[in-house]
Parts: sequence; structure tokens; C-alpha cells
Amino acid sequence: MKDQGRSKRKRTGGRLKPSHKKKRHQLGRQPTETTVGEPRFRVVDSRGSKKKVRALSTNVAQVADGGEVSEADIENVVDNPSNVNYIRRNIITKGAIIDTSEGRARVTSRPGQDGQVNAVLVDEE
Repeated sequence: MKDQGRSKRKRTGGRLKPSHKKKRHQLGRQPTETTVGEPRFRVVDSRGSKKKVRALSTNVAQVADGGEVSEADIENVVDNPSNVNYIRRNIITKGAIIDTSEGRARVTSRPGQDGQVNAVLVDEE
């Protein structure tokens, strides 16, 4: 998450008086929890004249196997180290293990930030 400014408390627990209000670059947003389903996207403004495409839900992934990259359908989320509750809610984040039509794959992109799911096949042991 973005830097949201100085804390309202000192290290000792005492209050700090704010010297100014928050600036626009300190703005924070709720995380985009990308789910498995019909593809839906949202375009949001970001710093400068840039735009971010956020994937609200998606069911396709670019899966790399060695040097070959192919498009695969996402079936469900098998493991998610960032949050165990994301597994049963089928939420895709970076590092999540997903079941695809090509096999199990680990997500290497950030779908809530760049709108696409890139993954690498993992060995099933």
C-alpha cells in the first residue's frame, strides 16, 4: 500500500499535532481482490498521467513452461500464502498457486495492479 503520511503518535505513545493535511500522493485505496470468474476490469488514475487497469475478476492466465508461453483457463485457487481465507474465496494475488487447464501454476504478476495474470508452471510432487 502507498505511504499514507506520518503517524499520529510518537514512538513513546504521545500525540503528534499534524502540521498539514494529507497530500494527494499519500492517497490510499482498498486492495483489489481479484477473483476467478467472468473477466471484469476497472481503470483507475495513478500518479502522473498514468492509468492502472485493475482486474476485478478473470478466468485466463498466461502460463509459462520453460520458454513456451500459452494461454490457459483458471479453474480455482489451490494455495495462497498471503492469506489462507483467500483460498476458499478464490482470490488471486501474487504468489498464489492456481489450477489451470495446463496444470498447477504460481502467479508471478499482480492482477490487482496490472490487470493480467502471468504464471509459471510448478512441479507437482
